[in-house]
Amino acid sequence: MSDIVIAAAKRTAIGSFLGQFTGVPSPTLGAAAIGAALEQSGIPAADVSEVIMGCVLSANLGQAPARQASLAAGLPVSTGCTTLNKVCGSGMKAIMLGHDLIKAGSATIVVAGGMESMTNAPHMIPNSRTGNRFGNFQAVDHMSWDGLVNPYDGQAMGVFAD
Repeated sequence: MSDIVIAAAKRTAIGSFLGQFTGVPSPTLGAAAIGAALEQSGIPAADVSEVIMGCVLSANLGQAPARQASLAAGLPVSTGCTTLNKVCGSGMKAIMLGHDLIKAGSATIVVAGGMESMTNAPHMIPNSRTGNRFGNFQAVDHMSWDGLVNPYDGQAMGVFAD
């Protein structure tokens, strides 16, 4: 087996919360990074075996965010796509899984990375489908609930980086 190499590296745009990318969903940001990486590498989109993209805040994005990004970047429908959520490690895990697919001989060229838009994470209403028939209810911030707060002890995820 030959060496596994990174042919190009591009990232999604860095914006500020409620800034210039408000209204731009993460699959659109991911598509820009995928397209730029393919352009930099010179690899034709049709040669990509698999796209693996991490995305933690996937509520309200629609089905298969990695496939959305892949198609928007011009890859064919036949390209396999996987979206994964490993919280802060999602993008890195995508790269690790891409390596593993190539090493196992299941893929030859993999696009792997992450995409996120904290600005576009919605507020959610738990139990709205089955309850809340009368009285007040509380909305939950998807960004906080599914991304930035550890469910086991309530600590902010930033505490772990410190």
